[in-house]
Amino acid sequence: DELQVQDVVTWTALIDGYTEHGHGEEGLKCFEDMQLCGISPNVVTFICSLKACSIIGATVKGEEIHAEIERRGLLGGNLVASTLIDMYAKCGSLTKAEQVFDKLPGQDTSTWNSLISGYSQYGHSERALNCFKRMQYNGVRPDGVTFVCILNACGNIRAEAQGNALH
Repeated sequence: DELQVQDVVTWTALIDGYTEHGHGEEGLKCFEDMQLCGISPNVVTFICSLKACSIIGATVKGEEIHAEIERRGLLGGNLVASTLIDMYAKCGSLTKAEQVFDKLPGQDTSTWNSLISGYSQYGHSERALNCFKRMQYNGVRPDGVTFVCILNACGNIRAEAQGNALH
């Protein structure tokens, strides 16, 4: 509040600070306040705001931000796309996450990881494993995050099998 110049960088730092400390609602409030002040968000601002949506499950706000990203032609970057896929997945909108993924001109490890993680997180282990196979088939190299997601998916399958055996 005491800064003489409040630009997109300072607003984005504030949004990111709130979000990184688990205060997504405050982060999104700053995002709205920034725009009310006439300051236009940049790619980093959108990424931080999508992360804020992720932690509080604000799917509707995430959809609004998604629409603005598309209007500005910013979806081409895989970091933005990956964050968008992650936001939809964390909010439980796996169909929308997959739609964003499928529209991309090219998928990299981070976009695959976001989709695989979302499926794994919500117990869609077979879909996560199928994505992993597709990822490899398409020549995209998995990384450590990929393997953690796949191990989580395999753990879910095992837990389901054990649960079924008990009944």
